[in-house]
Amino acid sequence: QVQLVESGGGLVQAGGSLRLSCAASGRFFSSCGVGWFRLAPGKEREFVAGISRAGVETRYADSMKGRFTISRDNAENTVYLQMNSLKPEDTAVYYCAATVQRIVTETSILDYWGQGTQVTVSS
Repeated sequence: QVQLVESGGGLVQAGGSLRLSCAASGRFFSSCGVGWFRLAPGKEREFVAGISRAGVETRYADSMKGRFTISRDNAENTVYLQMNSLKPEDTAVYYCAATVQRIVTETSILDYWGQGTQVTVSS
């Protein structure tokens, strides 16, 4: 069993940066691919980024490439999402999710979810 807790969300002006953290409990975290998704009002859930078990391989949604960076520290059981050059359209609740598969991608079936953290970008 893996439990995920997100933090780091908040209010930021357009062009600013935030770093989200996903802290995991459970001895099998390093065996899980992990990813970030977001949900904005009136929109469907959207894949943001994914990272493989060892942190070697990453995936990004096209609109996040070059602005967002996903990373992980398995010694600390934590995954990060560095978000730069934020835009108002990045406003959403951001969720961390994990899978027993090697890596999280847009089409992954997720086994574990966090409760989400709100990110609001003002114009």
